[in-house]
Amino acid sequence: MNADPHEIQKFSELAHRWWDPTSEFRPLHEINPLRLEWINARAPLRGKKVIDIGCGGGILAESMARKGADVTGIDLSEKALKVADLHSLESEVSVRYKHIAAEEMAAQEPGQYDVVTCMEMLEHVPDPSSIVRAAAALVKPGGLVFFSTLNRNPKAYLFAVVGAEYLLRMLPKGTHDYAKFITPAELSQFVREAGMHVDAFKGLSYNPLTKIYALNQDTDVNYMVACSRPL
Repeated sequence: MNADPHEIQKFSELAHRWWDPTSEFRPLHEINPLRLEWINARAPLRGKKVIDIGCGGGILAESMARKGADVTGIDLSEKALKVADLHSLESEVSVRYKHIAAEEMAAQEPGQYDVVTCMEMLEHVPDPSSIVRAAAALVKPGGLVFFSTLNRNPKAYLFAVVGAEYLLRMLPKGTHDYAKFITPAELSQFVREAGMHVDAFKGLSYNPLTKIYALNQDTDVNYMVACSRPL
C-alpha cells in the first residue's frame, strides 16, 4: 500500500481536533476558502461528481458539497473518516466517505469523476506519482484534477518547516518531512506521465505580520496545480 503508517498515525492522533479552527488544523481552515474558490472558478462544482483523495476530516470535501457537488472523500485514517462522517451528520451536508487507497479506488471506479482533488497529501506518501496516476484514472476524459503540495527549496524549508513548525508554531513539530517536498517540475512530470495536461499553477502565501493567506503567482512554498485529462 502506498502509505506511510507513521503519517497515518500522526494525523489519526489529531483527528478529534480536525474541525477546531483554533487547533493544529487552523491553517487548513484558513486556506480552505481560497483553494475552494480557485477550484470552483476553474471547474464549477454544482452538479459535478467529485472525489477528494486524502480527505482527512472532510474540510474541503464538505465545502465542495456545499457548492452543490456530489462528493466522495477517501482516506486511510479511519479515525479521521469517523470525524468527517460525524461532522457531515451534524452539519447536514451529505458526503460519502470511504476507507480506501486512491489506487484501489481508481481500480474500482475508473473514469467516474468530473473533478478530482488531492490537497496537502502528496508530500506525505512514499510514492506521490502513484497518487497522480490514480487521480488520472479516476477522472473522466475532459475532467479536471487539482493538487496542492509544498515546493522543495531553501525558502520552503525556512517557511514551511522552521517558520510554521518551530517559530510560529502553527503546526506540530514533525508535520512535514522536507525530503518529501515536491518541486513544480517534478509534479508536472508526474502529471504528464499519467497522461494529463498541466493547465495552471497558483501559489499560496502567508504573511506572518497580518496573519493572512493569499493566492498569488509565487509557487516557492505552497502551490496548487490544475490538470486536465484529454478527451
